This record gives sequence, C-alpha cells and structure tokens, in this order.
Amino acid sequence: MAEEKELISTIIEGIQERKGKNITHVDMSGIEGATTRGFIICTGNSTMQVSAIADSVREYVREHIAVKPYNYDGYKNSQWIVLDYGTIYVHIFLPEYRELYNLEALWNDAEITEIPDLD
Repeated sequence: MAEEKELISTIIEGIQERKGKNITHVDMSGIEGATTRGFIICTGNSTMQVSAIADSVREYVREHIAVKPYNYDGYKNSQWIVLDYGTIYVHIFLPEYRELYNLEALWNDAEITEIPDLD
C-alpha cells in the first residue's frame, strides 16, 4: 500500500512537471469487482501537451522510483493516452475527450479526489 501511494504521488508530480490540469485520483480499491485499484486522470490543452505529459510521467516515475508502465497506448493521435502501471492507470485527455468519456461519472461510486492545479 505504501508503494502504491508513492506511485500515485510520483505520477501526479510527473503530470505537474508538464503543467497537466484538472488532476483527479479515482480510488477504486473499495469497489468489489473493479479491474484496477485506481485511475489518475488529467487534461492537456493540445495533442503535443498530452504526449509531453505522458512522456513526463513515464520518465519521472522511472527516474524517481524505478517503475516502468506495463503498457501504454494512444500516442498515435494523442487525444487520450493511457499508461498502465498495473494497479493504477493514468489517463491523459484532451478536454473534449475527457468530457466525452467522463470516467469520473462512470466510476462515481469510487472515492474521487481532486488535486489542485499548481498555478
């Protein structure tokens, strides 16, 4: 559990390094049958920023706690990139795609924590 909290905080720091906005932690650990323990969701303002945030998270987590994602997808269009860290998935969206898929509403029975933007 301590390792998971460290992973979550390091992912958030990696997002903040590239000025990702509207960061949300969706804690699904209390939901029976959930396929993961949680999501970290954020928004980038352009496809270039979405891919830069994803790169930042991958590099930051690897450098600080020596963890690599199991898989990732979405770089082709960079409208929605997902990074799979096993127990935690990181979703980086363009604003319109975040609104369209609305993962927070889909998992509204989870514990949802909004992380304040740095600026």
